[in-house]
Amino acid sequence: MLKYVLKRLGQSVLILLLGSLVMFVLVINSGDPLQDLRESQDPNRENRIAQRTAIMGLDKPWYVRYFSWLGGAAKCFIGRCDLGNNREGQSVNALVASAAGSTLRLVTLATLLAIVIGITLGIITAIRQYSGFDYAVTFMAFVFFSLPVFWFAVLLKHYAAIQFNDWIPSAHFSWQTIVIAAVAVGIILAAALGGSLRRRLITFAASFAVVAGVLWYMDAVQWFRRPAVGIPMYILAVIGVGILAVMMTSGFKNPRVRNAVGVTVLVAIVGYIVMRPTLMMPREDPATFSGVTWTLIVLFFVSIVVAVLAGQLLGGFSRRQATFASVVVSIIASGIAFADLMLSNWAKYLAVQPRPIATIASATPNFRSTYWNHMIDTATHLVLPTCALMVVSIASYIRYTRASMLEVLRQDYVRTARSKGISERKVITRHALRNALIPLATIVAFDFAALIGGAVITEQVFGWKGMGDLFQTGLRNVDPMPVMGFFLVAGGAAVTMNLIADLVYAVLDPRISG
Repeated sequence: MLKYVLKRLGQSVLILLLGSLVMFVLVINSGDPLQDLRESQDPNRENRIAQRTAIMGLDKPWYVRYFSWLGGAAKCFIGRCDLGNNREGQSVNALVASAAGSTLRLVTLATLLAIVIGITLGIITAIRQYSGFDYAVTFMAFVFFSLPVFWFAVLLKHYAAIQFNDWIPSAHFSWQTIVIAAVAVGIILAAALGGSLRRRLITFAASFAVVAGVLWYMDAVQWFRRPAVGIPMYILAVIGVGILAVMMTSGFKNPRVRNAVGVTVLVAIVGYIVMRPTLMMPREDPATFSGVTWTLIVLFFVSIVVAVLAGQLLGGFSRRQATFASVVVSIIASGIAFADLMLSNWAKYLAVQPRPIATIASATPNFRSTYWNHMIDTATHLVLPTCALMVVSIASYIRYTRASMLEVLRQDYVRTARSKGISERKVITRHALRNALIPLATIVAFDFAALIGGAVITEQVFGWKGMGDLFQTGLRNVDPMPVMGFFLVAGGAAVTMNLIADLVYAVLDPRISG
């Protein structure tokens, strides 16, 4: 395996080297970097031309400029990157760091949500092939896949931002809205779960009652202005996640997995009860913000370590299943805890930002408030562009997962597993799903790498200064340094994710080797 990894790394470096040469030559020949100054009426024009010529090295041969950049980029292997300066004299290192951070905030959440939702819906539609639910999801997938991003982004700005901001001061649901929402959820769940007509009617009635009751309660207490969250809701949510994790992995008949997940749930609940008062303390000094962030990161990794230990120590012969289930519970419990902290500060954020959902930029300019208000502000700026990116990706993952699952479900070993009396849950989760995920590994890897390169249209519509904007600005200015910085990050991400996808193949299917 080590020989295979080294071989792939060597091939990746060669590809990046040749690609960088082609990119550099194309950029420097795409226009005149001095055109705006040549057309200027500024009396200081000649001095500015000379200054830009010196900064960009326009008086040197192209290959000297390229190898100068390559030498600086090669220092990245020792942690001392020098990607040069743009035509304004700004450090490209700083520009790339800022743009990559902005883009990563945007694409990471969108990609993770698209993967989880898309794969889940793809599995359900494959299991419920040719059902009404399958037809409905397939139809919506084709609709979402065909949506022009810029048009969908404008719709989001109007309906998900402007109208929501107009609604939030009253936060009132009409009875018509409650009934329509409850009916829609009931129909979707009844179609997804399937079964006999009696079972579908029971599912619809139960879903309708629950959704209608929840919406009525939210309207009565104005939940969207003052979310009623806290320790009791957290405890119920984490216990529910633990039960679901056990059901989806081994079932309650396996005490080893059940005990490992139980310990993870108990530690998560006790740890959050102990740490919540400290994390909820208002902090308005920006100097302490990084400390709080690192505290959250450390707590997250501690929860993962606890989950791994619980799975390894209590899992016995089911150690692998116990560890996987415990880690999943730990990750979801951490997410629920973070959401609880955010929602608990939502009312305070509305007091300083009455129209919370932003339509442009990645943060509110000159916004000074507490740590959690800043976190909420960042999250509200992420809502619209994340939805715009996520919808198209979800449609792709639904189609790929459905096709892959249907192909696997027709294989002989799946029929054999069913003929042996193995439960349908185990057939799907242990046999079919694992093999169906093999082709998806490539798609996920390349999608994530492509999005790291920047979502140019989405970033432009929502005014994000990310990798797409960096590339577009450099190309428009005929400035190779920002473009090469973009190429280094995007190309590096592409070859890295491709290598990770190959390694994931070996994990998912032991028959695949280097």
